Amino acid sequence: MAATATKEATKKLQHVEVKEDKGMQELTDVIAEIDDDLKCCIVAITGACAEIAEVLKVGQTGKISATNKFGDEQLEIDVLADKVMFDQLKNCGAIGVASSEEEPTEVSMGGSKYSVAFDPLDGSSIIGTNFAVGTIFGIWPGTELLGRKGSELVCAGCACYGPRTTVSIAIDGMRPFELVYDPKRGVWLKTGELKKIEDGKMFAPGNLRATQTHEGYSKLVNYWITNKYTLRYTGGMVPDVNQIVIKGKGVFCNPATSSSPAKLRLLYECAPFAYLIEKCGGRSSDGEQSLLNVPISDLELRVQACYGSASEVERFEELVGPYNHPELQQGPP
Repeated sequence: MAATATKEATKKLQHVEVKEDKGMQELTDVIAEIDDDLKCCIVAITGACAEIAEVLKVGQTGKISATNKFGDEQLEIDVLADKVMFDQLKNCGAIGVASSEEEPTEVSMGGSKYSVAFDPLDGSSIIGTNFAVGTIFGIWPGTELLGRKGSELVCAGCACYGPRTTVSIAIDGMRPFELVYDPKRGVWLKTGELKKIEDGKMFAPGNLRATQTHEGYSKLVNYWITNKYTLRYTGGMVPDVNQIVIKGKGVFCNPATSSSPAKLRLLYECAPFAYLIEKCGGRSSDGEQSLLNVPISDLELRVQACYGSASEVERFEELVGPYNHPELQQGPP
């Protein structure tokens, strides 16, 4: 009886799969009209994300491999994800330099058209509990990353490794859209366009320990609670920010104080997400200006960040304000 039930369930799932795939465009068709070199970059990055999704299924999530330049312990899975991404980018041929949060240097890729910055596996510290984690990426024209701004990006997005493997992506000249990976066919399929970000009562508050010393942040959190916002926070930046473009509402923030300094890197995390959020009609801020306008003066530059609807980000700027501790913005020596 159990075997019969399993067969029936499998048939139903296969029927649903076929129904869901019907009419979905493959990624290569969706981006067929864009610049060939940019297309190559996107295919390389999404190819790496598909590989990383597979690595996550069998990789050692708690085994320490090394320590990176920031002093963070690197899990074996971090190192594997980093290698997968670099290998794909090198094979592309269109990328001049690439830089990873795991090793914050500009590495020559042999090409000359674009530069790529990425965090290969954001949230690896919560992998052991089987929370969703992800990859963040940004593509700039040219062969350098230092001194650039997020406003110069031509493509950015994130992969989210959860019950499904998805990519939320914004490309210059196109409406942002979501992809889902079909492992049986080995292809990325477009599920639809991402939603325009509007007001909605959902909040993801990072670095809550800062409320102990930052009166403005304490007031902001109390505002969300007293106004009956829904808390949706996992501690993984990718799912916590990505939900805003999927649901078309909400706010994420990670403020900083002298006792709880900024942790998020502008190049590898904040600028790419700012591009994605703002392309979806939302806003980003470091407390006083769009994160897209903050110069990448150091590959390790850390900033506070807020993403969400225009009114939510404005409220963050009013209550939290700018991060006035520039000496704390740099990563450890």
